[in-house]
Amino acid sequence: MPLLEVKNLTKHFEINAGFFSRLGGERKILKAVDQISFSVPEGKTFGLVGESGCGKSTTARLITRLIPATTGEVYFDGVEILNRPKKDVRKLRKHIQMIFQDPYASLNPRMRLVDIVGRPLTIFFGTKGQKRVDQVAELLELVGLRSEHLYRYPHEFSGGQRQRIGIARALAANPKLIIADEPVSSLDVSVQAQVLNLLKRLQRELKLSLVFISHDLNVVGYLADIVAVMYAGKIMEIADAEEIFKTPLNPYTQALLASNPIVESFTKNIQSPLKGEVTLPLNPPGGCRLEPRCPIRVGKCQTTEPPLEEKRAHHQVACHEV
Repeated sequence: MPLLEVKNLTKHFEINAGFFSRLGGERKILKAVDQISFSVPEGKTFGLVGESGCGKSTTARLITRLIPATTGEVYFDGVEILNRPKKDVRKLRKHIQMIFQDPYASLNPRMRLVDIVGRPLTIFFGTKGQKRVDQVAELLELVGLRSEHLYRYPHEFSGGQRQRIGIARALAANPKLIIADEPVSSLDVSVQAQVLNLLKRLQRELKLSLVFISHDLNVVGYLADIVAVMYAGKIMEIADAEEIFKTPLNPYTQALLASNPIVESFTKNIQSPLKGEVTLPLNPPGGCRLEPRCPIRVGKCQTTEPPLEEKRAHHQVACHEV
């Protein structure tokens, strides 16, 4: 049984187009996340990759119940969590923690590290006093910071150090699952490598399950065991990381890899490059989301949405022509 299982998760936002003249004053539905399904095995890293605006961060916030879902189910450790009463949310947060994209915005500038990292210890375990100070010091050492940093404020640290603080705070709850939402996108390349290596080490040593969200294929390929590719609110392909990088099947995945200057070129697998603009999840086409740009589209792609189904062993693809 997977640690996390997502079934037909959906988040639609109703937009009052009166604020946007280009929408003609009508109410429109933004399908930010539209019936996506995936599972995260215990002790593994699940990478969710896609262009900005495809629904990755919304998915993270739905799983952690930071925002309510429109429809769908999320099972954590075999228990459905989206429909649990609010009083159970605190118990959920103990087991599922988040690392946010902006390490400075996610830290209270008026609190010292001993309080930022120590707060989960008090909330979830009732730890106070010197015992809390000692445990915070241990957590800081674990993420590469020093105990003398205990009484400093967030503004006294660099971006990479702040993200380490965010990681220490997440670990303080002793979670089973950590959802990292673009945790290195705002950092310099050299600092990114340090934080990625830290996450990889912690995942291995603490046997954590990790959902890692990014638009960077190189980052996801380095860290993830399983990769899901998302486009305009839909998952287009899911497979083991090695399989995705060696033999991508969906034209969108192929185009992503071919456009990456570091990943070995996959243009030989693509009949023609994607054309046109990214499909907005605002009243998307009735068929495949990629149809307006797809080089291998056929007639039914315009009218029938392809299901995400297994085309090879442990390799799911949403495409009529694969």
